[in-house]
Amino acid sequence: SLFQAMPEIGPQGLDRQTRDELKGALVARHRRRAKAIMVLGATSGAGKSLIVAALCRALRNRGLKVSPFKSQNMSLNSMVTEGGEEIARIQDLQARAAGTRPRGELNPILLKPKGGVVSQVIVEGRPYRDYTVQEYYADFVPNEAPSIIERNLERLMRSNDVVVIEGAGSPAEINLRGRDVANMYVARLVNADCLLVVNVDWGGAFAFAVGTLDLLDPQDRALFKGVVINNMCPGGGSLGPALEVVERLTGVPVVAEMPHVPGLYLPVEDSMDLGRKAEGGGKVVAVVRLPMISNFTDFDALGLEEGVSVVYAERPEQLECADAIIIPGTKNSVQDLHWLRGSGMASVIVRRAGEVPILGICGGYQMLGAAIIDEQGLEGGTPAQVEGLGLLDAVTRFDTYDKRTVQAAGRLVDGGQVRGYEIHMGSTEVRAPPLFLLEPDGREEGAWDRERKVMGTYLHGAFDLPAFRELFLSLGGERCHPSGGQDHDAEVDASLDRLARELEAHLDINALMGGGSDGA
Repeated sequence: SLFQAMPEIGPQGLDRQTRDELKGALVARHRRRAKAIMVLGATSGAGKSLIVAALCRALRNRGLKVSPFKSQNMSLNSMVTEGGEEIARIQDLQARAAGTRPRGELNPILLKPKGGVVSQVIVEGRPYRDYTVQEYYADFVPNEAPSIIERNLERLMRSNDVVVIEGAGSPAEINLRGRDVANMYVARLVNADCLLVVNVDWGGAFAFAVGTLDLLDPQDRALFKGVVINNMCPGGGSLGPALEVVERLTGVPVVAEMPHVPGLYLPVEDSMDLGRKAEGGGKVVAVVRLPMISNFTDFDALGLEEGVSVVYAERPEQLECADAIIIPGTKNSVQDLHWLRGSGMASVIVRRAGEVPILGICGGYQMLGAAIIDEQGLEGGTPAQVEGLGLLDAVTRFDTYDKRTVQAAGRLVDGGQVRGYEIHMGSTEVRAPPLFLLEPDGREEGAWDRERKVMGTYLHGAFDLPAFRELFLSLGGERCHPSGGQDHDAEVDASLDRLARELEAHLDINALMGGGSDGA
């Protein structure tokens, strides 16, 4: 195909340098360039992540090749791709919506807070190094971030029809001007058609919209094609002339009034949303809300079980009456174990062993063991050996900075399929019976003390298939009714379809696709 495209060049005697030159010439002659659409929020929590997911699904449904992209994300909710790369969970959801394979280039910079002012930086899905906030903005952002972002975005722009980009926080953080590589810097790279999302439910929506656009440089404001008023309540009435005022003051029209869509089965990204999930009724599963809680989307699938309520417990008394207790993942097992003891929750968990099922996932699994030994200070910053809760015959050691990131599938030792992914530092030596047998060789994973009803595993997402969640809940009594075998992934996919239909009904996607970017 190379010589068909460039018939003036013969096929004989081409060395590697010549082939590379020819490839460059061919790319320049037949340059593919995606259309770029960028969704930014006037505030955190505006709903931009789900608007991106809805756009990806709607455009995919039109037969277009679509990819999401977020240059920089700060989140403790991450997952592992097939290639062992770690990306934010929300970018995995957006990739699912787009019908593309989750991979590191969709979220090339992931920040995972470790406590205080330190975050672990994940680059293209692999651990890079730890930075303080000052080091990150003084060193990484000006020197390394631009090339990382540009090369990954460029690959996506060359291989898709549309790239739907998500911003981070607000594009008008004037304290970060010149250092923000997540918002208008990215929009300018690809001349993106930008949408500004505002959450009307928070109040002050018009002030957020006008203030955000007013704080932008004129050349950045010119990239915005519309404002999306999000989360409108049914029967809330018309916004009327207020929409015209926004356009008159900013020059940017309101292009959509998106309704609140109840009953969606989709993961939340931010821990600030956890309180909204504490709904009463039936069997209560108490998830300890650790200060450094991570991967709390592990527990979304429990909502598929009839008569089950998940609460995020911050006080010991919330564990006293729970029908099941879960210690979730954490970005810092040592620090959160100290907090667990200081809060009084550890003593309640130990006392209730044998009464109700107790599960530890990842960092929670490490806490359930006899000890956590961190001889190099990889977790807490200083060397430490901390006594665990002693509910499982296991010891965890942190002796290398390497992180295990793999997808996994297998079965319960008592039967029933399970799938998920491991994403952790540290290794755990276990002398208790295993919880899972993983493919392809039946590798034993996790631990299960049947008498105490205590389980531990490194497998995130273990509840997504029905077998494990039904087993776990059955150990707490008979008030739970089986879900009928609902698959977490299938429920998510149905919600994405529903969200895309709502977006199609309220946003003129044809007009958006016909905008003035340099795309297809």
